[in-house]
Amino acid sequence: MSASPQLSRTLTELDHLRISNLVRLPSGRAVPGLAPAISDVIEAAELVSSYDVPPNVVTMYSQVLLADLRTGEQRKLTLCYPHDAEPATGFVSVLSPVGAALLGLSVGQTASWASPQGEQASAEILELLFQPEDSGDYLL
Repeated sequence: MSASPQLSRTLTELDHLRISNLVRLPSGRAVPGLAPAISDVIEAAELVSSYDVPPNVVTMYSQVLLADLRTGEQRKLTLCYPHDAEPATGFVSVLSPVGAALLGLSVGQTASWASPQGEQASAEILELLFQPEDSGDYLL
């Protein structure tokens, strides 16, 4: 299962531009070997200004509280760009399966992805602990 592009997703125009630039070569083609999940997400999302994004939507550098649907275990993750990713400390890249699955979803929605081992995983977004735009940082 991919990053569930069929779910309603909202992206800020700035996040959309930055991620699009990350996944496209100067020729405009997608970076080879990149999982199609993030491309599906950025192509299907509703775009809004950073000033208009609802405070319950996962944007870049949002910190979320998730509940694993299989085990019930709760975990905090921060969605970041690849150069800031440190999965062991909860900083997950937007280009990772879980990062792509979270981007643009809202509190209460379920993110689904394939783990590095190929197992299906899913988690409900319980709470947005921090969203840059909600705190007044529209350029992060």
